[in-house]
Amino acid sequence: MHTKSPLALVLAVLLSFLLTIPADIWAAPQTGGQRAGEVSRVIPAVSIARGSKTVSASAKSVVDWQDLVNTQANARARIALDDGSVLNVGSESSMKVVKHDAGAQQTELELTYGKLRTQAQKIAKPDGKFEVRTPAGVAGVVGTDFFTGYDNSTSTMNVIVFEGLVKVCNLAGVCVLVKAGQMTNVRNGDNAGPTPPAQAPLDLLVATTKDTDAGSSVGANPAGPHLGVFGTIAIVGAAVGVGLGVGLTRPGRTVQTGCKPNPATGQCP
Repeated sequence: MHTKSPLALVLAVLLSFLLTIPADIWAAPQTGGQRAGEVSRVIPAVSIARGSKTVSASAKSVVDWQDLVNTQANARARIALDDGSVLNVGSESSMKVVKHDAGAQQTELELTYGKLRTQAQKIAKPDGKFEVRTPAGVAGVVGTDFFTGYDNSTSTMNVIVFEGLVKVCNLAGVCVLVKAGQMTNVRNGDNAGPTPPAQAPLDLLVATTKDTDAGSSVGANPAGPHLGVFGTIAIVGAAVGVGLGVGLTRPGRTVQTGCKPNPATGQCP
């Protein structure tokens, strides 16, 4: 009489267990652990919470889907996403990368509180999206460069657009379209919708840039150019400085203000 070895019995039990697992579980996408990008610049102290673990962030630290990036007082972090977009996280902020599918151009971010400046790549796919959600609403990218802030003390979401267009909605789905140089805000629980877009003061634009500036990157920056304070002034000035009669320099071109902007692009020739 032949008896089965203990190893054979274990393998048989394990195989039987695997066969009982539904096929849809095997096919379910695994969001956690998928790479979204990496930290390209950091001013301590910045931490990354991944599941039950929390680690200190440094340059080249990988950022995965579902990672929570937290910054303390005076800290900053710049994150280069894999599609070439750049996230500048301000101090005393908490931001989660819920999803970043570079191939499908599907990005979802959550700003629990604090400040975040986003330089997103242009959405080229019909079903692509790049959204920043807060407890008060959501900002969806139509253009490229914008700031999102959420203040827990006032339950207010603030959005400032530096370049392009951004669609800002409250949780009830009431939306406004904000152009370069404009700002809007929406309060949590306010079903009336975001405030009408208004011109953003230059000092606020400069202060916002400083609040989210992590400094110059070390080495080549694969995520594209970084816009500092002077780059911000040039971009916003080109958008709102009609009639000033001065030339504003942008990377690769000089824009002469005082001209008639193109209605389709909002830019001067």
